[in-house]
Amino acid sequence: QVQLVESGGGLVQAGGSLRLSCTVSRSIFSFNGMGWWRQAPGKERELVGIIISGGSTNYGDSVKGRFTISRDSAKNTVSLQMNSLKPEDTAVYYCYVQRSALERYWGQGTQVTVSS
Repeated sequence: QVQLVESGGGLVQAGGSLRLSCTVSRSIFSFNGMGWWRQAPGKERELVGIIISGGSTNYGDSVKGRFTISRDSAKNTVSLQMNSLKPEDTAVYYCYVQRSALERYWGQGTQVTVSS
């Protein structure tokens, strides 16, 4: 069983920054993709960003230029640095890792609230 534990969420003012971390119970080398999604109340889950095994990244249009995904194989963590936060970034953020589209594991989610 693969477990993911997120941390770093909280309340921040618009324009501020937060850093989310996700600790994975297995070596992240065993996964070919990892990243973050988010879900705001009443909305569908939205891609924030992904990083694949080769190190390439891809981001949702709404966060490009503001958010950065990184990974640390020594600590088995996937992180999300969020800068220039906006109230519309308020959501529950979920990290995930996957070996394929049919084998994906999720964290429990962490709340990020951005006040105006």
